[in-house]
Amino acid sequence: MSDAKRIAVIPGDGIGPEVIREAVKAVRAAAAVTGARLDFTEFDWGADKYLREGVTLPPGALQMLSEDFDAILFGAVGDPRVPDNRHAAEILLALRFKLDLYVNLRPARLLDRRLCPLRDATEADVNFTVIRENTEGLYAGMGGCFKKDTPDEIATQEDINTRKGVERVIRYAFEYAARHGASGVCMADKANVLTYGHGLWQRVFKVVSAEYSGIAARHLYADTLAMEMVLRPAQFEVIVTCNMFGDLLTDLAAALEGGLGMVASGNIRPGSTTERGIGLFEPVHGSAPPLAGKNVANPIGAIRTAALMLEHLGLAEAARLIDVAVLASVRERCTTADIGGTLGTKEAGDWIASHIIPIRSHTSH
Repeated sequence: MSDAKRIAVIPGDGIGPEVIREAVKAVRAAAAVTGARLDFTEFDWGADKYLREGVTLPPGALQMLSEDFDAILFGAVGDPRVPDNRHAAEILLALRFKLDLYVNLRPARLLDRRLCPLRDATEADVNFTVIRENTEGLYAGMGGCFKKDTPDEIATQEDINTRKGVERVIRYAFEYAARHGASGVCMADKANVLTYGHGLWQRVFKVVSAEYSGIAARHLYADTLAMEMVLRPAQFEVIVTCNMFGDLLTDLAAALEGGLGMVASGNIRPGSTTERGIGLFEPVHGSAPPLAGKNVANPIGAIRTAALMLEHLGLAEAARLIDVAVLASVRERCTTADIGGTLGTKEAGDWIASHIIPIRSHTSH
């Protein structure tokens, strides 16, 4: 039986195929250097297939992914030819919810101080991880409309918080902090107004944090946390929060490290003793249809996402080689125009891939 890691590749829509192509290129280069064995299988799930066949996820797709693959590398979904983006919701949300990928992992690491909008901020100031609950909260899809499209319409959206869901993501945050040598975990909520749902977050946080005496536990309301991320981002190491606040705070974090085109993201279901359950790894910039096919999209978010995937799969050396090559590309401005370079998507990816092999001889001593 092969010991190769099996990776499902879903390029998706818009710029997705362009940036995922560069991410796979970087992964193959790192694998060639380290000897990692990887098998890639590409799936054409996206707007084109939906418009052609009316299919979002084929029957049995979720079971097949869960049983036959170790990770999913995902581009982006969203296409103006599908006005309600039904295919995007049915593909991406189905993968997140039905595979129970309850941890959204978003490292925030500034690679070059010139990319940060904060005056005098350095690379050391922006280096933290946001862990977002990924399957509950206001994004669980519970609610409805009464008297829709009339002056008397009533719309409800339920905020779902379960003891199981809250506890497992908070516990993951502390385990993540312990594994990565972090000294503190900050939990963000709005229990001052969301007294029931977020009161549960506070109670669970208190119970779980007591089991990790070596890690400082801190609480901030989400609005205060957003302010503090701008004023003093260096104070944070690991942040854990609910689905919606995680969505908002991670986009703020992305701005601190140079924009959405720079950001890696993983959606994972941790195993019983490690974090190596099935994972869906996707850059967070979206499909950006106006940029598609123009060779201008920044591939770094996708490439860093691929490195995060390799780390998740236990291929730390391959992940590190990609990270070092990406850092070099940013520092030398061998990048796309959005972060100060002059290269196209393909050329930026080529530069990174070509600089993975030489790096090892300088960093493996």
